[in-house]
Amino acid sequence: MKNFALVAGLVALIAAGAWAADMVVEKAPPATTIGESPNYDATVELKWDSGATSWLIVWYTGAGAWVANDFDISTVKTYPHIQNIKMYCYMAWPNGRWDGFRLGVYSFPGGVPGSLIWGPQFVMPTMTGWNNFSVDWTLPSGLKKFLPAMEQFYNYPNCDPHVVDNVPGNSGHSWLYYGGNWGPLTNGTGYYNLMLRVIMDNEHNPGVTPTSVGRVKALYF
Repeated sequence: MKNFALVAGLVALIAAGAWAADMVVEKAPPATTIGESPNYDATVELKWDSGATSWLIVWYTGAGAWVANDFDISTVKTYPHIQNIKMYCYMAWPNGRWDGFRLGVYSFPGGVPGSLIWGPQFVMPTMTGWNNFSVDWTLPSGLKKFLPAMEQFYNYPNCDPHVVDNVPGNSGHSWLYYGGNWGPLTNGTGYYNLMLRVIMDNEHNPGVTPTSVGRVKALYF
């Protein structure tokens, strides 16, 4: 059993090293805005990031490389509809233009992310800072945990980066899919909290009267 654990640990380290080796990172300028969504009735914003940027990250090979945040809606059960995926985007690096990327939503049935249940959908940012991308899709009944995700899709340098915040370490809710495997987000910078949020609403939930919930920091597991 000890030998098996050692081998498993080495495999994980080798995989993490491979992910990091295929990445290109650049120090991010300060965020243009904290980027909180307006406090509308019937909507709630789920997030893990601090709102402040630290690093811009891309892969040499973007197709099939995903980053994601997991969210558990068990504490906001009346908000099953994904209105928008919200990402912090940056144009000036690596090539000074928008190239676009793909978004998707994955299930999370157990200890690691599961299958793609919405998307992929190609999107194009319009500004440096927080961009809202329409999803307009209701989570399947009974699904409590899910992962909105971003796939770089294009290869470096003709691609758009994903961005991590300024809090060291990993909140435990940011993930990386690379080489056919999911694992905690890693990139060699020491900062692993993905700046990806999701806007949920209850306007598509029959029998529920909209109420003002406002912004929710996703501090649950």
